Amino acid sequence: MEGYNNVLQPAFEDVFRKDYLLKGRWKEDFFRNNNPITLELGCGKGEYTVAMARSFPERNFLGVDIKGARMWKGAKEAHNDKLHNVGFIRTRIELIESFFSKGEISEIWITFPDPQIKKRRNKKRLTASRFLNTYNNFLVNDGLVHLKTDSIELYSYTNRLLLYNNIIPEFATDNLYSGSIENELLNIKTHYELLFLKEGKNITYTRFKPGNRELKELPEDGK
Repeated sequence: MEGYNNVLQPAFEDVFRKDYLLKGRWKEDFFRNNNPITLELGCGKGEYTVAMARSFPERNFLGVDIKGARMWKGAKEAHNDKLHNVGFIRTRIELIESFFSKGEISEIWITFPDPQIKKRRNKKRLTASRFLNTYNNFLVNDGLVHLKTDSIELYSYTNRLLLYNNIIPEFATDNLYSGSIENELLNIKTHYELLFLKEGKNITYTRFKPGNRELKELPEDGK
């Protein structure tokens, strides 16, 4: 990982309650262009990040995950194929606000995250209100968030949270591949997604705009 110039691995003490050195300067100092940036949170092996970068050379993409052994695969592929519009950050998503300034990110993809299905684990979900409020601090106005997951619990929770905050998803389905796919990026299938499909699980998808306001969490009895 240290040999790839498309990977950044800041120490915990360099980003805990302090700004990362590239905050507000990703386009100028890392990508060296003025193209919009899409962020994938919990990118795993980087399959989605790399595939999006291939499909949209006029955009920039950053994959974020704490597990370097997985991320290495995508970083190596992007490096070997000379994809200059993709990078990876090894860090905890809880620290993500240390990396980006207001309006620096255009879209966020959350693909197959830990659904945190145990009771009272709502606040740990990547679509919990505390995370969505954090994303609002660096998303552009009306920036999109995409959630793609095999977990019907996470899908249901996310859509109920949006409804609770008077947000109507642009698109939502509890069985993505039951009909025609309206976005070519949704056809990207990760290693784990293929395993889920083989097990007969439905893939769900929600696309929404969290808006530029403080969102409230569901009551504690919400599942």
